[in-house]
Order: sequence, then C-alpha cells, then structure tokens
Amino acid sequence: MGKPGEPSDEEALWRFSLAFHALPEVGEAMIALQDRRGLDVNLMLFALWLGISGRGALGSDLLVAAEATTGTLRSEIIEPLRRLRRKLRHHPDGDVQQLREGVKALELAGEKAAQARLARLGVRAPTDASIEDRLAAAHDNLALYLGPEGVVDGPDAAAILRALDAFARCRDRIG
Repeated sequence: MGKPGEPSDEEALWRFSLAFHALPEVGEAMIALQDRRGLDVNLMLFALWLGISGRGALGSDLLVAAEATTGTLRSEIIEPLRRLRRKLRHHPDGDVQQLREGVKALELAGEKAAQARLARLGVRAPTDASIEDRLAAAHDNLALYLGPEGVVDGPDAAAILRALDAFARCRDRIG
C-alpha cells in the first residue's frame, strides 16, 4: 500500500495498463504476442508495471506465482469470453452486436479481476529508483516473461519497449 492519497497497487496497475495499452502499436503488439505465442497481456503489463513503477524485478518465483494466480481466471473466464466476442465481431445483427458489447464488458471485468490478483501478490512498495533503473527493470521483466525463445528480439516486443521508453519519459511519476 502506498502513502495516503496515492492509489492502491490494484488501482495503480489498472491505470498503468489502460494508459499504456492504449498507446499506438502497444495494444496491437501485445495482442499479437498473445495470439501467436499464447502469452498473457495481463502478465506482460504486470511485468512492465513492476519495473517502471520502481517495484523492481519480476523474478522467476514471482512469475510462477503470477501465472498461477491468474491461470484459472484466464482459461475459464477471460479466454472463453474473448473467443465469443471475436466470433460475434462480424455478425450483421444489431442485437447481436449489443450482446457482443456486453461480452466485451465482461471480458474487461475479467481482465481487471486478473490484474487485481496480480497486484495483491505482495510486491514491494515503489522506490525512488532513477528512470533508467526503472526502465532497465521493466525491460528485464518483459524479457523474463517472454522467455528464451527470442520473442524479446522480435518486432512486437521492440514496439512495446520503444513505447514504454517514451511513456516513462513523459510521466512525472508512474505509480
């Protein structure tokens, strides 16, 4: 928990995720990694947030705990909702499109619940680390999550990291 008046870790992670994912190329790159490599956008965002917020290294133990914490929610709720939403994307019926918007809202609520679980994993409070140290930690965290398959050297990861560098330098403080 932060200082009085600061957002909780849950709120800080969610705010970061919404702002960062909305940047040009970021959402598309993360979804590409998710769809092609079976990675989890929430875990990517968590890894980046830990580093950029000054909370530090992800570490393999925390990564295993994060995957376990969100695994059932992801496989039993978020992914089925995502498949249904995508299936309905081009349906011509306006009523079906309204239903699709409801499915989308449920999927987003599932994503927020997953992130709340991640934020509650007992990560340490943010430090006063320099922007360079926080960026280095975020880069290392993403590399750990993406794994040794060379994904971190690919164009999607590069787009994410370029955006993170610009994002971090435009923020006074990232909680």
